Amino acid sequence: MFKAVARIFRTPDLRRKIGFTLGIVALFRLGSFIPAPFVDFGNVQTCLAANQNTSGLYELVNLFSGGALLQLSIFALGIMPYITASIIVQLLRVVIPHFETLYKEGQSGQSRLTQYTRYLTIALGVLQSTTLITVARSGALFGTSTVAECGQLITNDAWYAILLMVITMTAGTGVIMWMGELITERGIGNGMSLLIFTSIAARFPASLWLIAQTKSFEVFLLVIAVGLLVVGLVVFVELSQRRIPVQYAKRVVGRRTYGGNNTYIPIKVNMAGVVPVIFASSLLYLPALIAQFNQPQPGEQPAGWVTWINSYLVQGDHPLYMLLYFLLIVGFTYFYVAITFNPEEVADNMKKFGGFIPGIRAGRPTAEYLDYVLTRITLPGSIYLGLIALLPLIALALVGANQNFPFGGASILIIVGVGLETVKQIDSQLQQRHYEGLLR
Repeated sequence: MFKAVARIFRTPDLRRKIGFTLGIVALFRLGSFIPAPFVDFGNVQTCLAANQNTSGLYELVNLFSGGALLQLSIFALGIMPYITASIIVQLLRVVIPHFETLYKEGQSGQSRLTQYTRYLTIALGVLQSTTLITVARSGALFGTSTVAECGQLITNDAWYAILLMVITMTAGTGVIMWMGELITERGIGNGMSLLIFTSIAARFPASLWLIAQTKSFEVFLLVIAVGLLVVGLVVFVELSQRRIPVQYAKRVVGRRTYGGNNTYIPIKVNMAGVVPVIFASSLLYLPALIAQFNQPQPGEQPAGWVTWINSYLVQGDHPLYMLLYFLLIVGFTYFYVAITFNPEEVADNMKKFGGFIPGIRAGRPTAEYLDYVLTRITLPGSIYLGLIALLPLIALALVGANQNFPFGGASILIIVGVGLETVKQIDSQLQQRHYEGLLR
């Protein structure tokens, strides 16, 4: 293993790519600590220190931004607008035929879709930055915090100051998007995924140190043991797949023979990745966000529906919240897999090139068989996603840990998934230059 790592740094091209990637990551982390204009940095740090044990409304976005959101930095929005825009464009392929046509056109169509994603990212950046600044001005960014500094995060309420903050945060989102594309072109791995990986991994030491400070040493060791177990489980499931054998008939064209080889269709247990967790979290945040903007004035009683939402759908430690969260993840997993994997399209392509599944007729019977296998294998995948996503909520209910529990939910899924993919890319590049790769 150490010899393989040494070969990485002895290979000039690979060493240069890894160095470039690390440089962009360092700039990305630096921007997460630079405050936006007219933000009181001292008051923000005071509020963060006073509310580090609580879980607010924006924990998911704060997780993907590496803690930059609650610091109101120039990279406060992180990569979330791009993630949301990518998901929206992908879903619009089902609704808008033009998008599906572009997707099937190949490289030129994919470039057009990427351009639409960029435009939508900037639009979402303007919307989300405006919402964030509005919440920060109202003093509700840290929930129901009683610290006086939490209501004085912005030093200037003039329209030009607000406009400058919106422009700065939106531009920060554009710079992050550009950094991710630079890593993809000149570095190692997928740039956007690596930036998300960096944001989440940067919070792991602080989360573990907080548990070590506030809980007993036995609880800290239990968290580490659970973390190792969860990482092993996630790696096992992420690499698990059902391989459906496919045979191609021989075709004679002139004097040449084509086809006749055997291959397989890999269907992963978790084909949806982390998207259902993001969908479910975002949907459950909507009622809490609406209730946040309908808080009563001092001395007034809150409305009944606001009290009910604050009691059951905000903190995440209530059984009703956990049940809804789990069911939404299972439902969104089936929904997303149905969109991204089309059995009829796969069956038509196989039939077009003379492929068939042994024992299954080509055409519609093949599509029905693929749909049957996909439905059965998605069930354990959706349950696995739901259980992994519930780990932070269970930790919050049992040991009182912060909802941003380091070993669970979207964080561990992204870290393991991106880590495995990046290691595979490094291994493949090593094998291009040496007969031995990084993994044996």
